[in-house]
Amino acid sequence: MLRRCSKFFKWHSENYYSLTFDDVSLRTGHSKVSPKEVDVSTKITKNVTLKTPIVSSAMDTVTEHELATAMAKEGGMGFIHKNLTAEEQAWQISKVKNNLNGKTGLIKKPICIRENQTLKDVDEYRKRKDFQFSSFLVVDEDKKLKGIITSKHFLFTDDYNKKISDIMLKDVVTAPEKTNMGEALKILKKNWTKALPLVDKKGHVKGMYAYKDILSIEKGLTNEFNMDEEGRLRVGAAIGDSLSDENLERLKLLLEREPDVILIDSAHGDTQNMINMIKYMNKNYPNVEILVGNISEPESAERILKAGKVGGIKVGQGPGSICSTRKVAGIGCPQLSAVYEITEIAEKKGVPVCADGGIKYSGDIVKAIGAGAHSVMLGSLLAGTKESPGKEVWIDGKLCKTYRGMGSVSAMKESSASRERYRQQEKKEPVPEGVESAVPYKGTISNQINMLIGGVRNGFGYTGCENVESLRKNSDFRRVTPAGAQESMPHSVQITARPPNL
Repeated sequence: MLRRCSKFFKWHSENYYSLTFDDVSLRTGHSKVSPKEVDVSTKITKNVTLKTPIVSSAMDTVTEHELATAMAKEGGMGFIHKNLTAEEQAWQISKVKNNLNGKTGLIKKPICIRENQTLKDVDEYRKRKDFQFSSFLVVDEDKKLKGIITSKHFLFTDDYNKKISDIMLKDVVTAPEKTNMGEALKILKKNWTKALPLVDKKGHVKGMYAYKDILSIEKGLTNEFNMDEEGRLRVGAAIGDSLSDENLERLKLLLEREPDVILIDSAHGDTQNMINMIKYMNKNYPNVEILVGNISEPESAERILKAGKVGGIKVGQGPGSICSTRKVAGIGCPQLSAVYEITEIAEKKGVPVCADGGIKYSGDIVKAIGAGAHSVMLGSLLAGTKESPGKEVWIDGKLCKTYRGMGSVSAMKESSASRERYRQQEKKEPVPEGVESAVPYKGTISNQINMLIGGVRNGFGYTGCENVESLRKNSDFRRVTPAGAQESMPHSVQITARPPNL
C-alpha cells in the first residue's frame, strides 16, 4: 500500500534518524467526517477483529480475567499474562470466554451436576470455579435431564449435606433443542422462569438459555462487545517461545479453553527459539491465530514471516514506561520509526501490526495508527484501573496502583516465565530490564477507554480520515523540535484542575 507518510519516514531513515511520538505531529486536513462518525474497528491478527484498536498488555499488574472481560466489553481485547501456573492461566481464559453468551444467548455446554452430589459439593465447586451464576442442570449418567437447582436452593436450604436429588426441582420447563432465542424468551416469560434447558426427544441436555443473557441482547447492551462467532468475549493468552515440555503442556492446556489469539511473547522476538515455535504451532495447531513479538527491526519481521504462517506482529523493544532494556542492553529503535518500518514488511503479507509501548496520550495512538499500526497494546494507561490486578497503595495522599515491568527484579525472581521472556533462565541473579512503580488510580476501564477512544476519534476527525485504513494510508507527519513538543502541552500557566487525559 502506497502511503503518504512514506517519503517522510524514508528521508529520516536514510539520514540515520529514528523517531518516536513526541518527535512528530500529524498534519491536519480537510474533513468530511465528524469524530462520532469515525469507524475505529480494526484487526489484531488476520482473522481476529477488534471494535476498538486497543488491547491490554500481558503483564501481571495489568491483565487478568477481570480486566480482560472489561476490555472485551469495551470492544478491545486483553491478553492473560503467563506469570501464572498453566492451570491458573487456563482458568482465567475460561472466566472470560464463559462470561456471557452474547449473540444468540444460547449456552451450548451448560454446567451440569449429578443427583448423588450434595449441595455442599456443588457450593464448593461453584466457589472454587468462581462461577457468577447459581442455576445448575441436574443430569444422570447418560446426560438426561432430571431436574434443576437455582439460587433459591443455596439461600433457603438449611442443611447443605442434603443430596441434590432430594431438593432439586423436578418439574422443569424445557424446550426442543432447535429453539431459537425469540422462542426461548416467550417460553421464559410465560413460565416466569430464568433458565430454559433444551433437550432432544430422549431428554438429553443439548443447551440452555438464561433470561439475563437474552435480556442483554434484547436491550442492545452487547452491541459494542468484541465477541467471537459464538457470541463469547474475545481474549488472548501469552506463552513463551521455548519448545520445553512445560511450555508445550501450557500451550495445549490453554488451547483447550479456546483463546482467540496466542501471543508468543518474548522481549527479543527475532530468535531461533521464536522461529522454531512458529514452525511447531503451524504444524501442530495450524488454525490457531498467532501474534508474535516483540521486534523493532524490519529484518526481524522478514525472518518471522519467512518462518511460517503468522497472524500478527507486535512491535516495541524498550519503549514502555517501566522498561529499561534500551539503557541496560543498548538496543532498540524509537517506536514510531519501528512501527513504520515493520509495517512496510508486514503489509506485503497482509499481516496486521500491533504497536506495543511508549504511548502516553490518546494522540499517540493516532500517531501509531498513522505510522501503520492496526492496533496498540497498552500497559501503564490501563494498569491504574479498577479492574487491573495491581495492588492499591497511597502515595503522598493519592490513591495509586502498583505497576511493574515483566523484566523487573521482583517479576523475574517470582516467575520463571519472566526470566524466560528476557532469556535469563540460567542466571542465578537476573539482570533486570524493567522497574517497579505505581501509577495514579484511573477509575474503571470503561471510563479510561472512553477517554482514550474519544481522543482517537478527534484525531481521525482532524486528519479527515473516516476509519483505520484511511488513516494508515493518508496520514502525513511533521517533524517537531523540542520547543514544538513543549508548545504542544499546556504551558505558561499554573494548572488548577488537571484533566484526566493528560
